[in-house]
Amino acid sequence: MMGGRAAPFGLWERMLAARYLRARRSQGGVALISVISFFGIMLAVAVLISTMSVMNGFRSELLGRILGFQGHLFVTGGVLDGADRDRAVARILKVPGVVQAAPIIEAQAIALGPSQITGALVRGISGKDLQETRLVSGHITGGSLRAFGVGEYGGDAIVVGERLAQSLGVRPGDMLTLISPSGGATAFGGAPLQKPYTVAATFSVGMSQYDQAYIYMPLAQAQLFFGREDTADAIEIKVADPDHAARMRGPINKAAGPAALVADWTQRDVAFWGALSVERTAMRLILGMLIVIAALNIISGLVMLVKNKTRDVAILRTMGAGQGSVLRIFFMTGTAIGGAGTLAGVALGVLFSLNIGPIQSAVEYVTGAQVFASDVYYLSRLPAKVDWLEVFWISVFSLGMACFWSLLPAWRASKLDPVEALRYE
Repeated sequence: MMGGRAAPFGLWERMLAARYLRARRSQGGVALISVISFFGIMLAVAVLISTMSVMNGFRSELLGRILGFQGHLFVTGGVLDGADRDRAVARILKVPGVVQAAPIIEAQAIALGPSQITGALVRGISGKDLQETRLVSGHITGGSLRAFGVGEYGGDAIVVGERLAQSLGVRPGDMLTLISPSGGATAFGGAPLQKPYTVAATFSVGMSQYDQAYIYMPLAQAQLFFGREDTADAIEIKVADPDHAARMRGPINKAAGPAALVADWTQRDVAFWGALSVERTAMRLILGMLIVIAALNIISGLVMLVKNKTRDVAILRTMGAGQGSVLRIFFMTGTAIGGAGTLAGVALGVLFSLNIGPIQSAVEYVTGAQVFASDVYYLSRLPAKVDWLEVFWISVFSLGMACFWSLLPAWRASKLDPVEALRYE
């Protein structure tokens, strides 16, 4: 069986590799170093999977909320006045894949409440389009959208972010004064315009960036308040698949007309999304080095194992075992450690990522501190999204490193001269 005809990675090679893994230190084994290598690879893989899952979840949540709030494409240019705008909106809605097209006004104002004065971002939009913006209409925390622009408040009803309303000291039904820096026109030029509005409702989308800064106002009222007359700042468009927004710029531009300018969300926030992508790539590379370093422990363990088993290797060689068999025995010993550590790391990382919500709650309960403060970060909770393809490539990388670092000491063991090894025995 050892005369060179045994199949590679045969039963006796696997049994001997397993025996070396289980050998006690008194028998020349390296159990302690094997355990250290196992836990090192396991923790490195688990940390990489958990971190990338959190970053994937952060990007997914952030993308969903930002695009759900602001739209996917934006039309500007010479199609934003009166009847031309309405015809352009009608044509855009006929483009396959477009689910919403709404004229909007975006402007800054000063909000004056009973307890504080602060800056705010005002979005003018029709009541119908606000109802279709599910990220807002589906997260009303007080009041009702039924009064937005109609009903008991007439056109003087506004919808305010919950955090902004709290900081200003107002609730649904209260009066809130808005000051436009250039809303009015006099014989001496533009003058600030001040007007009280009734808070019809408050909303919370789970992002402090929006909850503490935005106010929704009826489109017609925003045109009057900001001096836009019968025009809009942009036509905000939402499509069925935001990832294909760039592909739809051409059809939407054609529908909007030659005077239109179309930009998608990747162009509007190119610096932000570019930085997020670079950060994600850098984090993957940095944490990937943890796996490389953890797998290096396999070399230490195998070098010591080869040194302790020099006599055994010499005996195997004199009995007819070839260099390939010796190489495969020690190679399997190292890769077994790496493979077991990788599998355990994948299980630990995936379990951590899938249960990150309860883990966050448990840590906050035990420590009494808020782990993920919504007033510091964009989101109000720590998200996680397991990308199974990414988990697969992390596993392949970890196994590849284990195999790579196992080759050198295994090759060294296969090159031992049995005569020299047994000379002093």
